[in-house]
Amino acid sequence: MAIDLIIFDCDGVLIDSEIISAQMLVDALAELGVKIDLAYVARHFLGRSYPTVMASIRSDFGLNLPPEFEDQYRGRLMAAFEQNLTVIPHVRDVLDQLALPYCVATSSSPKRAERSLQIAGLEAPTRDKLFTAAMVAQGKPAPDLFLLCANHFQVDPARCLVIEDSVNGIRAARAAGMPVWRFTGGTHLRGRALDEPDDASPDRHFDSFDTFFDMDPELRRLS
Repeated sequence: MAIDLIIFDCDGVLIDSEIISAQMLVDALAELGVKIDLAYVARHFLGRSYPTVMASIRSDFGLNLPPEFEDQYRGRLMAAFEQNLTVIPHVRDVLDQLALPYCVATSSSPKRAERSLQIAGLEAPTRDKLFTAAMVAQGKPAPDLFLLCANHFQVDPARCLVIEDSVNGIRAARAAGMPVWRFTGGTHLRGRALDEPDDASPDRHFDSFDTFFDMDPELRRLS
């Protein structure tokens, strides 16, 4: 079926932020006596909203997070973003050449997503195209956010192509009835074995946006 809308995840797809977020979380929890590694973060938290991640940590580790934990973590994370966040290579070229409408659907908070895209130089091409988990009752892996995007653009979900990096994001796309390509070129996935349960199997994999249009040339605008 033809594609009428492309929905991009943000963290780990448009911007190389997941490795920064994961390491910051590992370090913050270590200060509280909880030892996890980057693989644990990728397996359990990737693609999920901050409140969901915090609820999981409280439940899984029986940890009563101090009231100031969230503000401190967010502050450290944004400071790290200001210093180290980069756009995924070739993403801007792809956005500039798309023949179809597109949007961004992220589990990040509106404030974090907007600032992250600004830091990475993607504020202009994503303006008025940003949808966050704060807009729906349930975040990924529920399909709510992707279905919101389809409804906003008045597009059949089956004609929306999702670009995701996380298992939870792929699950959300599958639950929404949308085709999904998995991007594996972010620093957080590079060289790692991919965890892909049966309900999170993408239609395609790619590790560089330099090859994006090779997979479907009709997605590129005719010059």
